[in-house]
Amino acid sequence: LAAVLREAGGTVAWIRVSVSEAGRSAWAMYFDHFVPQAERENWRAQLMPGHFAHEFCAGLETIRNAAERIAPFVHRTPVLDMHTHLYDARFGDLLLWGIDELLIYHYLIAETFRNRPLPSGESYEAIDYEAFFAMSKTEQADLVWQQCFVEHSPVSEATRGVLTSLGLLGLDPASRDLNAYRDYFSQKPVQTHIDDVLRVANLEAVVMTNDPFDDEERAVWEAGGARDDRFRAALRLDGLLMNWKKANKRLRGWGYGVKGKLDKAVYPEIRRFLTDWVDILQPEYMAVSLPPDFNPFTKSSMSKLIAKCVLPVCAELKLPFAMMIGVKKLVNPGLRLAGDSVGKASIDVVEKLCVKFPANRFLVTMLSRENQHELCIAARKYANLLPFGCWWFLNDPMTIDEMTRMRLELIGLSFAPQHSDARVLDQLLYKWAHSRWLIALVLQDKYLDLHRTGWRLNEGEIERDVKDLFGGNYRRFCAG
Repeated sequence: LAAVLREAGGTVAWIRVSVSEAGRSAWAMYFDHFVPQAERENWRAQLMPGHFAHEFCAGLETIRNAAERIAPFVHRTPVLDMHTHLYDARFGDLLLWGIDELLIYHYLIAETFRNRPLPSGESYEAIDYEAFFAMSKTEQADLVWQQCFVEHSPVSEATRGVLTSLGLLGLDPASRDLNAYRDYFSQKPVQTHIDDVLRVANLEAVVMTNDPFDDEERAVWEAGGARDDRFRAALRLDGLLMNWKKANKRLRGWGYGVKGKLDKAVYPEIRRFLTDWVDILQPEYMAVSLPPDFNPFTKSSMSKLIAKCVLPVCAELKLPFAMMIGVKKLVNPGLRLAGDSVGKASIDVVEKLCVKFPANRFLVTMLSRENQHELCIAARKYANLLPFGCWWFLNDPMTIDEMTRMRLELIGLSFAPQHSDARVLDQLLYKWAHSRWLIALVLQDKYLDLHRTGWRLNEGEIERDVKDLFGGNYRRFCAG
């Protein structure tokens, strides 16, 4: 890079970067890193006189110092991961971990079918999804490895993430030795691995997704037993809200008096069900994943359940209600979990909920990139709304960077910038390593903007800000 800059000539190079704030910051860091100290004065001498050239050269040391000061706070501050699909060890096989689980994550299944060539002369109708899912996990993982890592370079965020996780566990991604990776995981006790992952990822705790309508998970909760305090509960309500007819039968089977139509006669029994499970789980919040056309102000069963049961119980027990809005379920059913898509939702319903239910607190993440600016503006208006995370298809470097900058510029530090949404324990490693790096870069730029105004931050203030972003804001919001 230094050679390219020399050929371009100092004056030309510096004038070009002056058109972009992002360009200035990036080129300044490159200049500081690649150009030897002894050559820097010669470069400066080539610059045209002017305020920008003077300020830019004078600020090089400031930029370098900002990066050195901020990154350590971001990387050493423990995170409270406020939404995952993980479980502690007592849940047995519900906790997914290891290289094969990393490889058959639904992101990579979708990529595998994109990469896998069709037989000559065949149409896309010939794709045999069921043949893939009939394979053993090892066979599925072998195919994903071949298609996404061997036959194509692993440049996507999901494939790169596997390599990051392996490296952080002390394995060598360059070896490309899938069997050696399997040997490593096969020799580790699950509790040891949990401890190692949480330590390396530097996580204080993770919040699970707990569904009382899942029979396997329900049996574990009803059996009791010691809890791992690092794994906190969240009461997931999809099973109740998204299919009332089916939920009604389950509730009756468990002894709740919900026979008949959904009206004021059965609302108390549904609220009793929710209260019972709050007592069992001791959750951080209640949560549901919602479609783009979600509208809680209709006469649908979901609307009634939210307004008459969920929100009253949340308000009474001082629990936030988390809404994850924008998923279009199974647009390609053959792909199973990998078959979900995204749609733009209406911010109107979020705003109306905040107004109509001021005693409730709403944790909100939206899946469509197009919704992010609207959500920030809504958060400026309603103190009972906390935007959180870069969910699902938004969890890639470009979008994390964009969303974090947008939120800082519109609502300051009053949000939760990320959650991992991890389904496999080892994903915590790469999702937080990548996100920390991106968040550090954005904070560096924002703090440098402050520095240019004459404002000076001390280390205590930087540490406070990072702690707020990595759990403090969420904790205060949940506490009311």
